[in-house]
Amino acid sequence: VADRFQVSKNLTEATQLLLARCQAEIVAAGKGEKPTQNESGQPTISIEEWRPKEPVHVEKARLTRRAGRKTRYEQVVERHSQGLTAKEMARQLNMSERTVQTWLAAGTFPEAKKRRKKPSSFDPFAPSVLKRWQQGERKGLVLWREIQKQGYTGSERTVYRHIETLKQASVQTSFNPNRLHTFTANTAVWLFVRDPNSLDEIEQEDLATFCQASPTLKRAYDLVQDFMQMVRKREGYRLDTWLERIATSDLVELQSFAAGVEKDKAALKAGLTWSINNAQVQGQVTKLKLLKRTMYGKAGFPLLRQRVLHAIEPENHAFIHEIR
Repeated sequence: VADRFQVSKNLTEATQLLLARCQAEIVAAGKGEKPTQNESGQPTISIEEWRPKEPVHVEKARLTRRAGRKTRYEQVVERHSQGLTAKEMARQLNMSERTVQTWLAAGTFPEAKKRRKKPSSFDPFAPSVLKRWQQGERKGLVLWREIQKQGYTGSERTVYRHIETLKQASVQTSFNPNRLHTFTANTAVWLFVRDPNSLDEIEQEDLATFCQASPTLKRAYDLVQDFMQMVRKREGYRLDTWLERIATSDLVELQSFAAGVEKDKAALKAGLTWSINNAQVQGQVTKLKLLKRTMYGKAGFPLLRQRVLHAIEPENHAFIHEIR
């Protein structure tokens, strides 16, 4: 029966190596390199850019303008292939010569830049609404009433319009990557292996920041927590499924840990299922090694035997008397 403590320790060490490797991703996140899509394929936007869903008539007008620009761009490309100069194309299409040159230099159709988001009375309450949404609250009326108690003076309709955006895109909270640089792999690993319910609010924010800064760490966290759940709740029957998930992942460090598990899977599955394990045996072996090392080169086996017998718990003194 495998020792659950030792197995958890091995997983912690593998996670620590993975954290060290992902430092480059965290640095890139600090420079503003953010994913444009989440794992479900939804577009990802920051909470600062979270805005109400675009009204239908506004979207229609925007798409009409885009179609007109696309037609003019195609006309520019066609005339360029015919050998016309930028000045000649600008005169024929009633455009500025600079715009023609910019379009040709881009090489592809230049999409119009999105307008900057205007400040809203909803903005200070956006993190609260997003947190409740992630917790599973989907009723706009409930969310509106909650932030109204916090001081929100806007309309219920505004909240509903913001929620419509959440149904089509993934909104990410802001994070401070500079704070992540204060962590080493040795200290950050405990955020990943501990029970989430034991983390305080600051630790939960740090953990969320790690997962947001690195998609690799987000996948690793889910897998690590799934294994630790098996350890805490004795769910050894899920071990095979967990190993299959590891095999299909690209997490080399966890795959190395899983390879060690495969070598002694029967013992580990028993350790994750039964309440007993060989931790007591390993503890006694460790105690014996400690006693031996403290007297290395100072005495022989007779003294070692006496010290081992003396270290046995008092309730076993009768057993000591028998073997003497």
